Amino acid sequence: MARLTRAEQQERTRAAVLLAARREFAEHGYADAKVDRIAERADLTRGAVYSNFTGKRALYLAVLTDAAEQARASAQPPEASPGSVAAALGAFARVWLERLPLVGETPGKGHLRLRSLTGVLDTEEARTALAELVRFEALLLALALEPRRAPRPRTVRLAGLAQTLLHGAAHLAESAPGAGDPFDLARAAEHLAGITLTDGADPAHLPFVDPARPAADRWTPPRGLHDEITGRPVDLGDDGVVVVLGVGRLSAAQEAVHSARSGDAVTFAVVTGDPAETGRLARLRIADLVGCLRRVFAADDLPWPRVVVDDGAEVPAALGLAAADDLTEAAVRVRDGLVVARADGRRSGHAAARSGERRPSPAPAEQAGGGPAGR
Repeated sequence: MARLTRAEQQERTRAAVLLAARREFAEHGYADAKVDRIAERADLTRGAVYSNFTGKRALYLAVLTDAAEQARASAQPPEASPGSVAAALGAFARVWLERLPLVGETPGKGHLRLRSLTGVLDTEEARTALAELVRFEALLLALALEPRRAPRPRTVRLAGLAQTLLHGAAHLAESAPGAGDPFDLARAAEHLAGITLTDGADPAHLPFVDPARPAADRWTPPRGLHDEITGRPVDLGDDGVVVVLGVGRLSAAQEAVHSARSGDAVTFAVVTGDPAETGRLARLRIADLVGCLRRVFAADDLPWPRVVVDDGAEVPAALGLAAADDLTEAAVRVRDGLVVARADGRRSGHAAARSGERRPSPAPAEQAGGGPAGR
C-alpha cells in the first residue's frame, strides 16, 4: 500500500477529529464536551486535535460549518421561484424550520440540528461579528426576494424581521423541543409581507463621503476563489467593484449594493484576523443561509453579488492593502483588468461603486509595461 502524503494524512486526521467531535457535541452539548474525550473517540492524542483546531470553540464551529456546507452542496433548486414575496417568505421559513429539534433528542443533538451558538460566542468581538453577519444575511435574503438587479433592495428590514421570527422560534425550541408549530410559523412569515417596512432613502451622510481616488494600477487577481452563493469560480478581473470587508463591517455591504451601477459585477471579499473562529463563523452563517435559499429560489434568482470568504486575505494582499482584520473596509473599481479607482475606510464600497466613468490615463511607467505588480 502506498504511503499517504503529509497532506493526505493531515486531511484524514482532520476528518477523524470532526467525526469524533460531532458525536461528542451531539451527546454532551458544547458546554460539557471535552477535548480529551474527542481525542479518545478519534484514537488520537490531544496534541493531534490541537494541531488541527485551535480549541473547543473552533472545533465546534468547524463541525457546524461542515454540516452547513454539506447541506448547501446537496440543496436542489426548484425550477421556478415562488411568485410573490409572501410565498417566498413562507417557503423560506418552511425550509429553515426543518431544523427544529424533535421531542426526545438530546440537547446536544438539538443544538447541532439548529446550528446553535448559545453559550459559544462569549466575547464582545464574537457577538459583534454575529450581529454584522445577521445584517448581511438580511441583505442577501432581500436580494433573493426582489426582482433581480432591482435598483435598490427595499425589503432588507422585512427580511430582518423574518429572521427574527425564525431565530426566536429556534431559541424557544432549544429549551422546549416541540414548542411552536412550524406550519403556523411559516404562515406567520408569509403574512409579514403585508407589513409596510420599506427601506428608506440613503443615509444622510452618504453625499459627504470622500470620493474614490482615480488610479490606473495593474494587478494580479488571486485565483481559485469561489462564490459562496453559486459555487462558481470568481474572476476578480471582471469589470465591476470589489469590496473588501472585515466580518465586523459587513453591514456596509448594503450601501455598496445601493450604489452599484446596472451591470456591475459586485464582489464582497469577507476577511478576518481570526480565520479559525471568526472566519468559520462567517462560513457557517453564509453557508447555512445559502443552503436554504438554494432550495427556495431558482438559480437565476439567487442574490446577485458574489461573496468570497477570503481566509487567507489573498484579495487585500493582491490589491496592496495592509494586513486585513475584522474592521477592514476598502474597495476598488476594476475595468479592463486595471484598478481604476480606490477607496479606503468607512463607506469605501459606496465610494468605489459611485466612482467616475472616465478612466485615468496610465502613468508613463505603466504605458511602458512597468506598472506596480500584484496590485
